[in-house]
Order: sequence, then C-alpha cells, then structure tokens
Amino acid sequence: MATLTFYGAIEGVTGSMYLLQTAQSQILLECGLFQGRREEEDANFKPLPFDVNQIDAVVLSHAHLDHSGRLPLLVTAGYRGSIYMTRPTCDLVEVLLKDAASLQERDAEWENKHRRRSGKEEIEPLYRMQNVEETLSYCQGVYYHQRTNIAAGVDVRFLDAGHILGSAIVEIYINENGEEKKLVFSGDLGNSQAALLRDPVAVEDADVVLLESTYGDREHRSMEATLQEFEEVLEDASQNRGNILIPAFAVGRTQEIIFRLGELYQKGKLRHQAIYLDSPMAIAVTEIYHQYQEVYNEEDHNTITSQSKSHLSRQKSLHTFLPTLRYSQSTEESMALNRVESGAIIIAGSGMCNGGRIRHHLKHNLWRQQSHVIFVGYQAMGTPGRALVDGVQKMKIAGEEIMVRAKIHTLGGFSAHASQSQLIDWLSHFQGDKPRLYLVHGEQEAKSTLHQAVQAQGWSAHIPELNEEIEF
Repeated sequence: MATLTFYGAIEGVTGSMYLLQTAQSQILLECGLFQGRREEEDANFKPLPFDVNQIDAVVLSHAHLDHSGRLPLLVTAGYRGSIYMTRPTCDLVEVLLKDAASLQERDAEWENKHRRRSGKEEIEPLYRMQNVEETLSYCQGVYYHQRTNIAAGVDVRFLDAGHILGSAIVEIYINENGEEKKLVFSGDLGNSQAALLRDPVAVEDADVVLLESTYGDREHRSMEATLQEFEEVLEDASQNRGNILIPAFAVGRTQEIIFRLGELYQKGKLRHQAIYLDSPMAIAVTEIYHQYQEVYNEEDHNTITSQSKSHLSRQKSLHTFLPTLRYSQSTEESMALNRVESGAIIIAGSGMCNGGRIRHHLKHNLWRQQSHVIFVGYQAMGTPGRALVDGVQKMKIAGEEIMVRAKIHTLGGFSAHASQSQLIDWLSHFQGDKPRLYLVHGEQEAKSTLHQAVQAQGWSAHIPELNEEIEF
C-alpha cells in the first residue's frame, strides 16, 4: 500500500510539494516556493514537513520556482540524493535558482543595513548561492519517454507537458508484491495554441491522477484574435512613433513573444527599428531554448530554420529569424534605452512590473502619450501591472509620481497554461475505468469550477486539503 501526502499547491498555485511513501521508498514530487503575499512567503522559512533523511529521490516536473524553489532548503536540511528532471529543466533550474539566491542575498543585505543602524538582529536570506551550487550537483537530466529506476520499487518517466521548455508530465510506477501501480502528475499542462513547444502528451492509463487547475475556470482567447490585436497595436505604435514596453516573464512568455515578432518581421509587418531583450535572465533562458530546438513543435521549428539555413549556427536561429533583436545585458546598456524616445520594442521583466528593469522603462515612458504597454500575462491583484490594467492614472516609481498617458493593452491568448476545455480534453484520453482524480495547483474558484466540469464528464474528482494523506 502506497500513500501520498499533499504538502503544497493545495490552497493556491505555489509551493508545489507531494510526498509518495511506499513499503520500500519515499519519493518527493516537487519542492516549490510559496510565492505571493508576505504571509504566504513566510511559509518558506518553516521547517520542511517531513524527515529529509528518509527521502530516497526527488522528482521535478519543471523549472518554475513554484515547483523548484525550495530545493536548496532540502539540500541544506541534509538531502544528498538525486533530483530527477528533464535535461532542459536541469539547465533552466540553474538559471532560476541562481537568480533567486542572488535576489534573496541582495534583499537580506538591504534589510540588514537598516537593522544594523537600529541595533536589531540581522536576518539570513532564505538560501545563498553556495546552497544553490550544492543543489545543482544532485540534479540529473533524463530524456523524455525514458523509464528510469529512481529508488527501490519505483520508476519514473517524463512526458512532454508543453508548458515551458523541459516541462513534464510525470509518470511514477510503483512495484509492490508483484503488482504495479501508476501515479500520474500532470505538472503544468501547456496551452496548445502557444508557439514553439509541442502539445501535452496524452496519457491513457493510471491508478491515480493529480491534475493542475490553474485555469480550470476559464477559456483563453483564440490565438488568431490575439495575434491580430498584437499586430494592430504594433502598427498603431509605429504610426505614433512611440516605444512599446512588454513586461514579460523570463521563461516561456519572452520566447513566445520573440517568435511572434519574428513571424511579423518575416512577413514584412514589423516596422519598429529595434527590439531589445533587456533582462539577463531572459537572455540566458532564450539561449537555452536555442540549444533544445529538437523539442520544438515541427511547424514552428520549420518556420524558424527555413529562414536560418544560410546563417551562422542553429544556436543563433532566433536572431536570424528576428534580425532586429538586441540583447541588453549590462546595467549601462539598460539605462541607455531610456534615451530612446521612439521606434523601440523593449521586453523586460518582471512580468507583473513589481521589480526588475521594466520599472525604470515605465518611469521613462508611461507619461508619453505615444507610448504603449502590452501585457501578455496574468496580472495579480496588488501588483503595479494590475493597477495599470485597471486604469490607474498615476503611479509612484522609484519615489517619483508618474502620470499614466501611455496606451495600456492586455492580450489574453499568450497564456502558457491549459484552459478548462484543454484540461478536460487531456483527461479524455484515459481508457477503461477512470483513475482516481485529485485537483491541485489552483485557486479555490478555479478548482471548484473545474471540479464541477469534470464531474459532468463522469469523473469522481476530489479536492485535497493541505497535509491530507491518501492511500492507493
């Protein structure tokens, strides 16, 4: 008899963590950060809710920090086993965890300056760069579709989830007393309309299924309508001779936008003189995307390579597909963009405008009537991005109040997550008796709405509670 305990991504969409216990082994599935409000992030500083020394292996579905961000805490607590993931995820995890450590060290140092002046006890960052370096030494990359033994009586197989590069549907095979049970975790399933990556692989059999529900209560706008509006905004901005700012997340969304701009360039529909990718992390991630073009979907891969045959190398194919793309690595290069008053498209993080280089670009462009800001991802309540989408007229940036005269656009079709109908379609491929279904990784309304929808399809679904344990 195996048990599964739900330790995260139960009361929201962050902190993904599940513990599988068999008669012979203990497997940790995911080890993600809690993100969001301060009280939610405080949970990251609590001790891990299990005996780390009893864990035999760790399995990771993909690189996003809400799935990977507590791995250094696991290692700091004494874990010394392997951490299994796909090969692209290994490369992305390095970039994301190092960036997270750098931010935590910087924030702790900033806070400690004030604490030293007031005689308060200094704080420690959640983890440091050396903790990340040690964590990376335990990461093992596995090919898609390769069944791998990871502990006594337990095998794992990764299937393409189509969410970000390297993202995986996780199949865990448990062998006890001559009987095999199969646990399937969807990971984050991708939007089948998105560019570059393949559609999520269909799975046909399982005993237990964990299904994400991030967008379980909604449908995405069609990609055709989204791209039409994108083209219209770009044309309007070119006629106004204004800059375009695109706040974008470094992994996935940035690479999708670069590809879509490349499509317009190849059709002669992109009039802006230069596109700047102003984010060292997004630049590093884009280079990793170049290295794994074998996992692109065939149509988009052919679209890129057909324009790149006579140029440099495969690693530079997005540059040749979009020759006006420029990387802005240094702080000095980023600040220089503030002198560009027209004709530029600037892609920078963070995606919700609550940090990163996009902040100083907003400071220098929001007050210009000819400027445009295009949001290509969800803007959470309480973020500057959400305030702009909701029509705020003034915004304080770096201590200065800025008038909002720029045109604000929200494009709803670039989501990297499957919609409700896509989630249900993925479930429809299971054959025979329906497996036990548990809905995770979603806000309460999204989970409840999806719960009703899958029940209408004949599923008996359950929404687990935090720390709940099931047997199978």
